[in-house]
Amino acid sequence: MIEHQNVNRITYKDKTIVLVGTAHVSQESINLVKQVIESEKPDTVCVELCESRYQSIVKKEQWENKNIVTVIREKKAFLLLSNLILASFQRRMADRLDLKPGGEMVAAIECAEVIDASIHLSDRDIRITLMRAWHCLSLWKKLKILFELLLSAGSMEEISEEDIEQLKEKDMLDAVINEIGQTMPELRTILIDERDQYLAEKIRTAKGKNIVAVLGAGHVPGMLNNFEKTIDIKELEKEPPPKKSSIIFKWGLPILIIILIILGFFKAGTTAGQDMIWWWFVANGTLAGLGACIALAHPVTIISAIVAAPLTSLNPMIAAGWVSGLVEAFIRKPKVKDFQSLSEDISTVKGFWKNAVTRTLMVVVFTNIGSSVGTFIALPMMLKIFGQ
Repeated sequence: MIEHQNVNRITYKDKTIVLVGTAHVSQESINLVKQVIESEKPDTVCVELCESRYQSIVKKEQWENKNIVTVIREKKAFLLLSNLILASFQRRMADRLDLKPGGEMVAAIECAEVIDASIHLSDRDIRITLMRAWHCLSLWKKLKILFELLLSAGSMEEISEEDIEQLKEKDMLDAVINEIGQTMPELRTILIDERDQYLAEKIRTAKGKNIVAVLGAGHVPGMLNNFEKTIDIKELEKEPPPKKSSIIFKWGLPILIIILIILGFFKAGTTAGQDMIWWWFVANGTLAGLGACIALAHPVTIISAIVAAPLTSLNPMIAAGWVSGLVEAFIRKPKVKDFQSLSEDISTVKGFWKNAVTRTLMVVVFTNIGSSVGTFIALPMMLKIFGQ
């Protein structure tokens, strides 16, 4: 039996469950995981992974089978790019410490195989978690998080292994979580509180009487608080429904623009109506094209963004970024080597623009952002014409 400040031994019904809190990127965490599993020889090893993240560990070639066109058509470009940015943050931290990302999870899986223990995936699907997180955030907060993560590469030089190990001290981690809760309480609920509940339910219902659970130290206090509570796991697995406000905005804004243009012709004259159409096309097209330029899109892709944005902005079912993203994917289709080097390329900010996969995703996102900004610039200019 190993005694350690990050090892908690609890009894639930007829099961003995050992919780091992880790820092996710730490050699000490890897060593601790190995020691606990070798010592306990459990029936089951629970890991803080969902199926997709588990496959990324055991099947290195998973990215080679990813179809970027399908991702765009299924409107998942924003989610995939967000996931990659989060992965890049952890990858840069691991590179800084000369460690493998998720090393403690790899160690847990390998040790479980050695002692012939079952491997139990205990975390919620990352796609569901991200969808629920994005659903509760405003557009501004989404963009803020993405840009902060994408531009955080330089800060990795300031992080030492000692700093990482200190994250496992509960009082310090509580302070970090409380800070997140104060600035973005909606994120704390989904990324921390909901997953604490989910992990508690999955771990306590895992098969076997002797269980070792390997998870981030930040989830341990919440896990312990939820172990005796009734948890509706199906509710936690639900994809968020579209917001009523977003549906109204999605359909209402194009209708408003069309009505304004019609009123421009009938109330202010032909010239005014033509000027309104001009402002609409220039603002939308120019800024969508600028977004594609920022993503270093192909010239033909940039032209497609400029042409598509004013039209797609009036169609709630199509986004300018989807059009430009598909054009980019067909013109500069990601090669196998792009998928193979993806994990390496996302370790630097430059790599996001270098790799054809992430560049295509950024074409989708930045074109959509440009088109949205163009809409809000065009609207007051169109209204101003009525006062002339």
